[in-house]
Amino acid sequence: MADFVGAVDQGTTSTRFMVFDHDGREVGRHQLEHEQVLPRAGWVEHNPLEIWERTQTVIGTALTRLGLGASDLDSLGITNQRETTVVWDRRTGRPYHNAIVWQDTRTDRIARALEESGAGEVVRRKAGIPPAAYFSAGKVQWVLENVEGVREAAEQGHAVFGTTDTWLLWNLTGGTRGGVHVTDVTNASRTMLMDLTTLEWDEELLSLFGIPRPMLPEIRPSSDPAFYGLTEPRGPLGGEVPLAGDLGDQHAATVGQVCFSPGEAKNTYGTGSFMLLNTGADIVRSRAGLLTTVAYQLGGEPPAYALEGSVAVTGSAVQWLRDQLGIISGAAEVEQLAAQVPDTGGLYFVPAFSGLFAPYWRPDARGAIVGMSRYNTNAHLARATLEAICYQTRDVAEAMERDSGVRLEVLRVDGGVTANSLCMQLQADILGVPVSRPEVAETTALGAAYAAGLATGFWKDTEELRSQWHEDRRWEPGWSARQREDGYAGWQRAVERTLGWVDVE
Repeated sequence: MADFVGAVDQGTTSTRFMVFDHDGREVGRHQLEHEQVLPRAGWVEHNPLEIWERTQTVIGTALTRLGLGASDLDSLGITNQRETTVVWDRRTGRPYHNAIVWQDTRTDRIARALEESGAGEVVRRKAGIPPAAYFSAGKVQWVLENVEGVREAAEQGHAVFGTTDTWLLWNLTGGTRGGVHVTDVTNASRTMLMDLTTLEWDEELLSLFGIPRPMLPEIRPSSDPAFYGLTEPRGPLGGEVPLAGDLGDQHAATVGQVCFSPGEAKNTYGTGSFMLLNTGADIVRSRAGLLTTVAYQLGGEPPAYALEGSVAVTGSAVQWLRDQLGIISGAAEVEQLAAQVPDTGGLYFVPAFSGLFAPYWRPDARGAIVGMSRYNTNAHLARATLEAICYQTRDVAEAMERDSGVRLEVLRVDGGVTANSLCMQLQADILGVPVSRPEVAETTALGAAYAAGLATGFWKDTEELRSQWHEDRRWEPGWSARQREDGYAGWQRAVERTLGWVDVE
């Protein structure tokens, strides 16, 4: 029996490959960033061929460093940035256009037209999510309408669509030499095209966006004992390994944080931040600006559902300080800079670079720094950036409580930002509840590995996975109730200043 499980974590800014042992502990990893293509304001793209090249490199490099080969891996799981849309030619393997990233707002007009026609309620009822530029269907429609020859190729069965999990699964299993065209229920639930109750592509939703059915991948469970396929021996693993786990990144983190019971919640801090609350077998329709989504589906079991609050800009706000303003040279420096001051000096930063996601859903919002005086320094801005991450999480947590009636008792956190102790302390202060980080902070990749290993029997069941979860650190709230409420009231005033800054075409 092989001793390890591998996981490809294809994220918004980078791709990594991680290897885990039977205790769920990281054995090794390799990670590479890819280019953020920004053709115009509000447009965000990636090069799918670059992502595939980076994926091959991180797999090969990690295995070489560890002295491992395909025979050492029991199985392979994939987790991915969700909603990001790739349309390619199955005959050549060439994308027709750059991938349109989840942050991209060019399809606002498509979402608005659906609302104006009354079809928005159809999308909400069937897909569980509102019409928004965030999701994949409008991006596919944009490619069909704006890239010459794609619609004709789609109707002939040549042009196919997938989120980045589908793109990588297709390439890992052979690509033009018989690659499988599949996705899982979690990624499918983020397209506006899948019916939440049937877990199948819905013809009425397809017709709303004018998307030919042959473009779409087959929908499979997140953990599939039948496997999606085997890796091609000529690929980066150099042998055949079962591809058995596939989840969108936030769903994978939910599995990695072992949130298997209704009422359990986690928050992942990456490029954006995403809080998911497990609602079990119940499809809870949000009235407070949250999303209803599939949490995961393990094998032949019924799916578990979730409420989700999605925030577009958290970790990428720190990148903005580094790349656009140049006040830090690396993300790790923001904590040191922010710690130079005891507070923000009255400054608030709302990083609505491409509008606001949950619970506001305002594409007309744009970023704003308010409350500035000559007293303020770059240290105050750095601290306000960390507070912005935490206030956006509170916005989501309060909406989640209104929808579910469940009061958050502790917040399980993961992702790169959790390495910033000051930010996590501010999160506890602003929420007023303890914040708990597990020993394995990169639970997105761990969740993909868990899904794959459950499918093959590498791990027996979810109770075995629960036994492997261990807390690394806990932050307790330190602010007074008055300080907490005054700070949040100021944040809400700052958010108001961002609204209506652009006309959404």
